[in-house]
Amino acid sequence: MSKERGQKAIAQNRKARHDYTILDTYEAGIALMGTEVKSLRLGRASLVDAFATVDNGEVWLRNLHIPEYVLGTWTNHTPRRTRKLLLHRNEIERLIGKTREGGLSLVPLSLYFKDGKVKVELALGKGKKEYDKRQSLAKRDAQREISRAHGRALKGRY
Repeated sequence: MSKERGQKAIAQNRKARHDYTILDTYEAGIALMGTEVKSLRLGRASLVDAFATVDNGEVWLRNLHIPEYVLGTWTNHTPRRTRKLLLHRNEIERLIGKTREGGLSLVPLSLYFKDGKVKVELALGKGKKEYDKRQSLAKRDAQREISRAHGRALKGRY
């Protein structure tokens, strides 16, 4: 059997970029059970309420929903169990320092396979206020209007 190469997306957390200002991102592995990996290979996962915490020098991913594997038996996993994230010691120490500063959260942005292993893109983010969210939406809409106007101008020339 040949080894897998490249990346395959499993799940995205689009709302995280809306709710948080992303300061830094990290790639972490996850300690999973066999039925969890099989369920992920079917593309079944949800990052909607997921977040990460640092406890006793270890990083834990909480509220990640991986549904039970359909063909699993008594060995099936609990869908919302707490899962350990695998990071280098210096990255964990940096995260401990940053999260203690206050106002910063660890939010998973995406879940994907990388060379056959499940990885999480973890972001260090600062929560946005309601007016920040409105401002970023207005900025995005203005950018969209500019690109549409630019497209119409180019079509008119030719």
